[in-house]
Amino acid sequence: MNSTPQQPENEPDPESPEDVWKAKEEAADAEELIKHPDTPVPSLGEMREAMQWAFEAESVDESILNKFASHALMVLEANKTLNLTTILDPKEVAAKQYLDSWRTTQLLPLFGRKVLDIGCGGGFPSIPMALAEPDTKFIAVDSRRRKAEFLQECVDALGIKNLEVRWDRGEDYLVKNHVDIVVVRGLSSVRENVRLLRKVRQCLKDLVMIKGKSWSREMRAGEREAERLGFRFDTVWEHELPGEMGKRALLVYRAPGGAGR
Repeated sequence: MNSTPQQPENEPDPESPEDVWKAKEEAADAEELIKHPDTPVPSLGEMREAMQWAFEAESVDESILNKFASHALMVLEANKTLNLTTILDPKEVAAKQYLDSWRTTQLLPLFGRKVLDIGCGGGFPSIPMALAEPDTKFIAVDSRRRKAEFLQECVDALGIKNLEVRWDRGEDYLVKNHVDIVVVRGLSSVRENVRLLRKVRQCLKDLVMIKGKSWSREMRAGEREAERLGFRFDTVWEHELPGEMGKRALLVYRAPGGAGR
């Protein structure tokens, strides 16, 4: 008679690839050294003034700026126990995190589309984008459970209805789901980003990367890999941040999943 214990029905295999990576990420969360445990947190009024300064030349609703300011305080407070950002000065937070993310919505056609933010961290660019584009469906994924849980708290507190948060890896989410746009900000280089998506490249139409002033060097370094995997460079938009905070760029690649449209 076989006495080998049977795996209970509907119980996940503890050795499944998903369980393995989740266990590794939770262990990494527990061992992570916090870089800014003394993160300064400005008042809501100070953060609101910083937003006003950063968006002075833009046309944006005051209620959105108020939500940006509230989210910024959540991020800075949580940064004491989570590594969410190295940008701590209010004006830099407003320009480099929120204005940079928000401008993406001014450059891309997003109405009615489905957008996946991979490696969302504290919610950039997904929270500013979702607040600016209520008729677009956003999904934000992060492989770190604590960061995903924090972002869900922010979404609930801000009442954002068009943003879904997942504790997941972007490439795993795309195995079972198709999206119109994948957006990545500060995740990795152009070359590594296209390699990350190589097995699911048919599951997205456009890949959008938010980059700094070295975008052209990154693009050249990743050109051969992008072409090999079927990612076709389409366009780049450059813009300048206020206060001499530098240039930013939006790189758009057509992915194999958008072929023939």
